[in-house]
Amino acid sequence: MLKDELLVGAKQTYVAAIRTVGRGLSSLGVGKSGPPDRSHRLAHWAYSLTCVHDSLAISKLGVPWWSYTAIDKIDRWFTSRPHPIRVFEYGSGASTIWLADRADEIYSVEHHRGFAEYLSPTLHSIPTVKLFVVPPTPGAGPKTPSGKEGNENLDFTDYVTTIDQVKGPVDLIVVDGRARQSCLARARGRLAEDGIIVFDNSARRRYREAIAGCGLVEKKFRGLVPTLPYPDQTSVLYRSSACRSTEATRNMFD
Repeated sequence: MLKDELLVGAKQTYVAAIRTVGRGLSSLGVGKSGPPDRSHRLAHWAYSLTCVHDSLAISKLGVPWWSYTAIDKIDRWFTSRPHPIRVFEYGSGASTIWLADRADEIYSVEHHRGFAEYLSPTLHSIPTVKLFVVPPTPGAGPKTPSGKEGNENLDFTDYVTTIDQVKGPVDLIVVDGRARQSCLARARGRLAEDGIIVFDNSARRRYREAIAGCGLVEKKFRGLVPTLPYPDQTSVLYRSSACRSTEATRNMFD
């Protein structure tokens, strides 16, 4: 418990310090012309550090909160994928806005009501985005638990099953919220035959067993992540048959 508290404290201190630096740079006119192009990786990443833990600020960088290598590959997947493209997302934020520029239908579920209220004015202005706000149910012995610290007595069953409100197969499913092991299990059955699942922070130990046992092929993309001072990993999961049958998937992994 002490270790968790120290980690949370260190993260809060880092975020506060970086935001202070960002305000100072802004007052001096640094970055006034906007972020560098994403193709200038290190420059874009350095600029992004001042936007840490601010989804709307991250969205102005023109990126989701995944590893840069994953962003590049998934962007390429979109350019090769025929429309219409349907997306379901566990966990809203900068990725929702980025995806809305590339897909025809976005369904995003958020468990945190306060964060959803922060995002709502922006997301409700995008006609292709439908936001579901589904908080967990408090109670001991949850049927669908989350491994996130502080979520021990919360049940995320309704959150996980929100995807069932979307009819038909889904081309891209993002797993980047709570109860990710359960989200992955649910997502697999809703994925289009040649679709992909984007699973963020996939190197975390508590996710490895679920990913290894899901029956899908995993492609790992590790490296720099916008706003983070350390590398992380985003994985793309897909059926082995998809790589043989569709140009979009072949282009992602060639």
